[in-house]
Amino acid sequence: MKKALILLICTCLTFSLSGCSLGDLIERFSPREKTQEEVSSTPKTRVYMDEISGTLVDFDGSTITMTSDDGKTYLFDVSQATLECEVGLISGDKISVIYEGRLSDDTTDTSMVKALKVADEFHKDVQLEERTAYVQITAITSNTISVRSKKGKTATYPISGVEQYYQNGVQTGNWVYIHFKGTFPPAESSTDSLSMDGSHIKVLSISDIDPLVVPTPTPTPAAGTQAEEHTPENILHAEIQNMNGNLLTVIPDGKTAALNIDLSAVQTYLAGGSAPGSYVNLFYEGEWNGTTLEGITITRVCSDDSGVSGSRHVTATITGTVIGTTSNTVTIQTAEGAEIICDTQGAENLSSQGLEPGNSIRITFDPDESRESNIYQCLKIEDA
Repeated sequence: MKKALILLICTCLTFSLSGCSLGDLIERFSPREKTQEEVSSTPKTRVYMDEISGTLVDFDGSTITMTSDDGKTYLFDVSQATLECEVGLISGDKISVIYEGRLSDDTTDTSMVKALKVADEFHKDVQLEERTAYVQITAITSNTISVRSKKGKTATYPISGVEQYYQNGVQTGNWVYIHFKGTFPPAESSTDSLSMDGSHIKVLSISDIDPLVVPTPTPTPAAGTQAEEHTPENILHAEIQNMNGNLLTVIPDGKTAALNIDLSAVQTYLAGGSAPGSYVNLFYEGEWNGTTLEGITITRVCSDDSGVSGSRHVTATITGTVIGTTSNTVTIQTAEGAEIICDTQGAENLSSQGLEPGNSIRITFDPDESRESNIYQCLKIEDA
């Protein structure tokens, strides 16, 4: 017992002489949590995110021009952002830009921020209203219609995939009703006051009657009455190649030679527009020789999704040059000058050159998926 006591006293004396306490030894060999100061020793960069709301003025494929609610004009590089606007990018619509970084209160410089998303304004109180213009056609193609109002104002609207009905035929000089959404940006100068920019207007329909009501092709006679005798109509199914003015160029099924249909006096209904790649039914009287239009009379033209037996799912194509991209869209300019925005998410990309500005591509889209928006739902991308 005495030996054990002596040993304990010597051990404690050794600790004392070495300057270490028993607690010091326990702490030295026991695990401990790092102090808050040690955890915070590595500096972290704080990311600021904010949003600005306003009215869309213009979009060139990769840059948004908008006027904020306090009247300032901002240009945002959105080449790395996603576009998530329900009705697309329509001039005059309320949008919000969500960005990373900070905007100074006393400047509109956006070079120090990164746009992440362009979306509909979160609390949008005023929705874009449908408007109607009664105008005279000065030119028309598969992708655009140029018009003049009674006051002499001119505009060119993008009309790819737009529903169109011409009871009295298609030709320049005719007056039509254009239903659309959006507002025209102010003219850059007084000399341009009669020319309106319709680049980012969303056209909903075009017709020479209002409202647009397509008559039943063959009315059913009332009970107890006898149907009037008429020459039976034949149907020729064909793929649209192009439309320019009153001429619709098509290739009939199973043929290689194109036919030019004069629509100037032909009732025409194009449910999904006249974009190349879509199909129409040509109703005619007479005997077709299988090569030319000689010997037959075209009585009316209808898209093949207009209730005709044997209709198919409709797709169409737009060809143009890439002018800009975002993380989920590509914007192309057609030969007529129309700027078309296409959503590329989920699209089959067969382009060998990519989507670099200046490259020519062909977009396959579904008109039904683009009725209300001016951002077209892209199905396939190919080299043009």
